[in-house]
Amino acid sequence: MGVVLPEAEWTARRDAHAARVRAWTGPHHERKARGEKHPVLDFLFSYYSHRPSRLERWHPGPGVVLEGDQARDYLRWPLYQETPEGVTLDVEAFARERRSTIDFTHRLLTATASRAPRLGCFGLHEWAMVYRADQVRHEAWPLRLGSQGTDHVVETHKIQCSHFDAYRFFTPEARPLNALRPTRERQVELEQPGCLHVSMDLFKWSYKLDPATPSELMADCFDLALRVRELDMRASPYDLGKLGYEPIAVETAEGRAEYVRRQHAFAEAAAPLRAALIELTRTFLDAPVTAS
Repeated sequence: MGVVLPEAEWTARRDAHAARVRAWTGPHHERKARGEKHPVLDFLFSYYSHRPSRLERWHPGPGVVLEGDQARDYLRWPLYQETPEGVTLDVEAFARERRSTIDFTHRLLTATASRAPRLGCFGLHEWAMVYRADQVRHEAWPLRLGSQGTDHVVETHKIQCSHFDAYRFFTPEARPLNALRPTRERQVELEQPGCLHVSMDLFKWSYKLDPATPSELMADCFDLALRVRELDMRASPYDLGKLGYEPIAVETAEGRAEYVRRQHAFAEAAAPLRAALIELTRTFLDAPVTAS
């Protein structure tokens, strides 16, 4: 039997999680209702596929039994089961049904954790996404240095993006300038903990394991991703001053030094979250699985 939580304890955790997350989802819903787009804050809801309503939903994680009448509400969702002690996640069923996702997530995160962070990219992936482009992704926001100035930064700096899901948005003219050729097939080989997108993606891997991921861990991953996204866009070529985001001018030595300092801090903040997700995947890899 796992850890048994009395109803008063787990409902308090559930309500605290919902309140924490609604500080992010509430403003997003309000902007959406007004038809407004925010290039920083909406990214985690538009680029990633986890719906706000799913983020607000609390799950205890494996090995936790929920006591009380309210626990039976969880039986309407797949992969929960009722036991004599209460309601809990069916670890064996999750391990069986999500085997490929568990395996890939474990391999990717373990490989990433084994590498030292590389900190010399200076966020130039966002610059490569608008290099010699007639249209830019965030068309409502001007380029700080204009098109020619932005192109000059790309042409005079070493572009070394290792993250496929950033590289795939490079303009065709920018891709040959990158030192690496990331592909989906090379993802496990190339991802490294200094990459901002790798830190943001911890949120993705947390929800790929939903409903097994403890919701407090998922919220921690989301919080980190949001803070990393702010750095990502402050170091981008866009002028977001009207939104209160002062630029980190990576075209200067001072800006690059500040970027590296912040990048290193985020790599350190991401490490325990990655370790927790690795341990979570190991729970299911070690679980005995019988044929369904």
